Amino acid sequence: QVQLMESGGGLVQAGDSLRLSCTASGRIYSSHVMGWFRQAPGKEREFVAAIRWGRRSTYYADSVKGRFTISRDGAENTVYLQMNSLRPEDAAVYYCVRDSSLDFDRASWGQGTQVTVSS
Repeated sequence: QVQLMESGGGLVQAGDSLRLSCTASGRIYSSHVMGWFRQAPGKEREFVAAIRWGRRSTYYADSVKGRFTISRDGAENTVYLQMNSLRPEDAAVYYCVRDSSLDFDRASWGQGTQVTVSS
């Protein structure tokens, strides 16, 4: 079973940038979809961004379009989330996921990395 390890979270000020990384222990196939979800205290987990590993097609939540960019490095088995112009409402635990569809209903999840944004 794949293990996903996130890193890159931290405390930043509003307007700053962060880049999250997620490295998979197992192989990622072209049929896989890698993504990021987030969960803030008292809120439901929500989709942030996803990328099809083979086609490199990308998908974003409306709330992050134009500010966040998802990308991947096949040689490193790593997916990134570049987050620019961070807002206090972006503060959450960010989770990396891997699945074979955008439904993410059979996803493997990472342990999460905390992002805190001060105003």
